[in-house]
Amino acid sequence: MRFVKAFLRFWYDFIIGDDWKIAASVVAVLAVGAGLVLAGLGGSPLFAPLLAVGLAAAFTAALAIDVRRHPRG
Repeated sequence: MRFVKAFLRFWYDFIIGDDWKIAASVVAVLAVGAGLVLAGLGGSPLFAPLLAVGLAAAFTAALAIDVRRHPRG
């Protein structure tokens, strides 16, 4: 049982890390992308670049939230 707990803790730390907002935003963008693929809209040549831009925007927004909360001092 200790092995299972350590294994799950590793994956939690690996995926979530220090900031859960980044992980949640990446999952949200990937879920939207998966929904678009299931709806038949994933065949466009612009789909992958738009998904990459969405991931970058989600990461930037999560980072901006953290920077705004901790001003330099």
